[in-house]
This record gives sequence, C-alpha cells and structure tokens, in this order.
Amino acid sequence: MTKAPSLTLDLKSTTMLLLLAAVWGGSFFFGEVALREVPPLTITLHRVMWAVPILALIVCFKGIPVPRSPRIWGAYLVMGGLNNAIPFSLIFWGQTQIDSGLASILNGTTAMFAAVVAGLLLPDEPLTAKKVLGAALGIAGVAFIMGPGALTDFNPGNLAQLAILGATLSYAFAGVWGKTALAGQPPLMNALGMLMGSTVMMIPIVLVYDGQPNFMLSASVWGALTGMAALSTALAYILYFAILARAGAANLLLVTLLIPPFAIGLGVMFLGEQMGFEAWIGFAIIALGFAVTDGRLFSAVFQKPSRKPSAG
Repeated sequence: MTKAPSLTLDLKSTTMLLLLAAVWGGSFFFGEVALREVPPLTITLHRVMWAVPILALIVCFKGIPVPRSPRIWGAYLVMGGLNNAIPFSLIFWGQTQIDSGLASILNGTTAMFAAVVAGLLLPDEPLTAKKVLGAALGIAGVAFIMGPGALTDFNPGNLAQLAILGATLSYAFAGVWGKTALAGQPPLMNALGMLMGSTVMMIPIVLVYDGQPNFMLSASVWGALTGMAALSTALAYILYFAILARAGAANLLLVTLLIPPFAIGLGVMFLGEQMGFEAWIGFAIIALGFAVTDGRLFSAVFQKPSRKPSAG
C-alpha cells in the first residue's frame, strides 16, 4: 500500500491562509461599519444574498453539476442555517454591544468546540483528552475575558459575548452536519447551496423582524456590505476549499488564530477600538487551547529525537 503524500504549508498555501484570515477578519470590521445603518439580521441577509450570484457564476464556469435531489437541497437548507444564518446573526448582534476585535477573539474558540462536538457525534473522530482539555482552556480564556463579575453583574456586553459563543457552537454543529449529510458533494456547490438555503431562510425572518430592507444607504455602508459578501464570503469559501485541498484540514485550522490579529488591527486603525489587557490574556489562553487541541506543537516539542544506528 502506498503512503498518501503529506499535506504541508508551502509558500503559496501560507499566502492563501493569510489572505483567508484577512478576509474573514475583515468580516468583523465590515460588520461594525454596516451596523451604523443596518440591523444585524438584515446584514446577514445582505452577506449571504449578494454572495450567491458570485459563487453561482464560478460554479457555472467550472461546470460543477447542480444536484437535483430534494434530500441534498434540504441538507443545504439546514447547513445554511447552522453555518450562515444563525452564527452570522448572532455575531452581528453581538457586535452591537462589543467591539469587533473582541468578537473575533471569542470566535477563535470555534476550532476547540468543533473538535468536542465532532468527538461526541462522529464515531470516526473520537473524543480525546486533548480535545476536552483544549475546549476547557477555550472556556477559561472566555471566562477571563468576561471577568469574575459576569455571573453577579450581568449586562448586555456579557450577553453579546455569549451570543458569539453560540455562533461558534452553531459552526461546530454545521461541521458535523456537512460531514454526514453532504459528504461526496462538490465543495463549491456545497458553499453555493448553503448560501442559497440561508438566503431563503433569512428573507422572511428579516421581513418579520426588521421590515423591508432600506437600500438608501451611505457609500461606506454599501462598501462594507459588498466587501462582506464578495470578500468575506464568496472569496473566503474559494480560498477555504483551495487551502483544504493543498494543505489539509489540520493546517487550515491555523486560520482560527490568524483571524483576530487582522480584525483587531482593522478595528484599531479605522474604528478607534482598543483591546483591554484581559482580552489579550484571554486570547493567549484560547490560543493555548487551540494548540492543545491541534497537538502538533506539543508533539514537536516533546518528541524524542530518533537515534541513528551506529556504524560498524
């Protein structure tokens, strides 16, 4: 049996990974700008709706077959809810109460929670001690950010932070659903399908809760909505699946730690945001949790060097 080639981060993959982190980190910045004139649920609708024609053109250009099975389209609807409609709405609402940089740090717990949810629900990804410890460190980092008064002095800021955590859990369940219900489907078609599903889902929700969307928006807000759809959604999915094919899922997860620096940098430069000391400490704890979950860093540090056989 031939051994499968290992997937590594070469220069091109690293560049793509940094670009993915930049466009995903930019979604928090774009969201902050859009919230000046657009409510959270409507922002979610803009993000998924305008990304659909972009990905549809790419799917058509590549000649990717469109599934006809009602079961697949039903799975896309569920995937759109779990991976787009629910988490995007929770994050944008959370950003009405907390800064974009802090929201991106809390979003960094996604990888740890995804590992635990997959370990509980997928037989081929068993729950291990390092996954549990990584998730525990992620929760500890969040607790440090929220502070000891979170339980005794509850406020909208605390609720917003919990909303971001709810979004990360939704992402985690989306990963499990995608693996069980959409395995074998073309990745870009899956991206297009779930965006179409989330668009169908968000239209009536927005009409009921926000009313008819207002299209008389400032240029900066339209720029933010366009950037969110074209860059942080359509381009992000293209990069995501390209990196997955070139470098593998383990290397792709590194984007989790690269998103907050981009989001924080944009917030500081253009929005006047400042991250408190507790946020940086919390991010360090969350990063440690990711390293434990991933396992490669500690394996490299503690791995015993192999002894070469002596000559003669």
